[in-house]
Amino acid sequence: MTERRTFIKKSIMGAAGVTISGLGFSARSYNSIIGSNDRINVAVIGIRGQGTAHITNWCDLKDKLNVRLKTLCDTDEEFFASRSKTVFDKTGIKPVTEWDMRKVYDDKEIDAVSLAVPNHWHALGTIWACQAGKHVYVEKPSSHNVFEGRKMIEAARKYDRRVQVGFQNRSNVSVREAMKFLHDGGIGDVFMARGTCIKPRDSFGIAKDSEPPATLHYDRWLGPAPYRPYNEKRSHYNWHWFWDTGNGDTGNQGPHQFDIARWGLNKNMHPVSVYSAGGVYGFSPDECAQETPNTQTSLFKYADGKMLEFETRGRYSNGEASLGIRIGNIFYGTDGYLELDGGTWKAFRKRETEPFAGSKINTAKNAAPARAAAPTSHIGTDGAPHWINFVEAIRDGKDQKLHCDINEGFYSSALPLIANISYRLGRELKFMGEYEKFENDPVADAMLTRVYRKPYVVPDEV
Repeated sequence: MTERRTFIKKSIMGAAGVTISGLGFSARSYNSIIGSNDRINVAVIGIRGQGTAHITNWCDLKDKLNVRLKTLCDTDEEFFASRSKTVFDKTGIKPVTEWDMRKVYDDKEIDAVSLAVPNHWHALGTIWACQAGKHVYVEKPSSHNVFEGRKMIEAARKYDRRVQVGFQNRSNVSVREAMKFLHDGGIGDVFMARGTCIKPRDSFGIAKDSEPPATLHYDRWLGPAPYRPYNEKRSHYNWHWFWDTGNGDTGNQGPHQFDIARWGLNKNMHPVSVYSAGGVYGFSPDECAQETPNTQTSLFKYADGKMLEFETRGRYSNGEASLGIRIGNIFYGTDGYLELDGGTWKAFRKRETEPFAGSKINTAKNAAPARAAAPTSHIGTDGAPHWINFVEAIRDGKDQKLHCDINEGFYSSALPLIANISYRLGRELKFMGEYEKFENDPVADAMLTRVYRKPYVVPDEV
């Protein structure tokens, strides 16, 4: 669609011997036509939770980048009225509402879709969108399993679509500065990266199976996941804590910090081994139906011996390092270490107790005290620049313009995915990154994909 609009715009402006007045357009009406032809029409799919951030960001880009939020889509129609009002209040445009994403993809006016759906829908939603000619902004983790992530890359390349993964830190100026500092040797050779997800969560209880709400298209919500009766404790938001639909906090909040850890290590490859252990602590199965661990430690090793550690703590806990990091990263190098908390960072040389480099807030003599609690947002940074970058890449038509192309997002997302396989099997696993398979381990290999519920099948050939 954007390619067609560029052609129209150039044709009108470049026609030899034809003036605007000769075409019968006033300057004002001509500018309106050009603006319309250059506009990017977007649909947000998944309007609960993180979907509200997508809605807000797209609305805010209406005048800045000539973006129109045309359609809101969700398998649950409960919030259609309130979210539509938000769009109208912010933009003056009443959006179309639709519960079936396939109808959104059939709309030739839609240029891009913004996916804030549950993890088990990320891959199929992205692949269908690419096949329909839509660009995609998809939330993290990029996929629910490793097989799906590879298929998403193949779909993006085959249909020449820009696919941006929602690792918003990739567009954070301060984080990018910290990564450059590491890559330029600021603390010597970085041999270990640590990520933390210290996010206390209480039991969400248990409930009996029941009929789904009248507003929810439950079969579509389940999609690729195995069929099971509706249960309110397994549906909205709580889907994160069940293997059929989510990946636990290691695969929920964790991917943001996994991405930064891998980025800081400068590892554009899979690790060669993984070991993960943990459990559900603080409440019994009679109190909460959660399947995924609330406490989990994961250790990865790369071919050159460098390590990546990740800590998920869902109960009571202290923060880490001088910044009191709860959702963040620490990097260890041969000449010192670096702490990163949101967009705030500082580096220490060897055993020195005062930072020698960092963001302005940290190197100031009277630096603000560390946060006492985890941030309320799972992003931890202003996400708007990431959406802006996505729009710029669509207009440029280049994957290289994206701050987090699907290939980049896949390698970071694969880390918590294989960690969860190790956790569920209770043993260390050797991973052959070139083949994206485990070494002589068919049981673990089977967990790199899933048995799909027809017709919601992620295909071998996209």
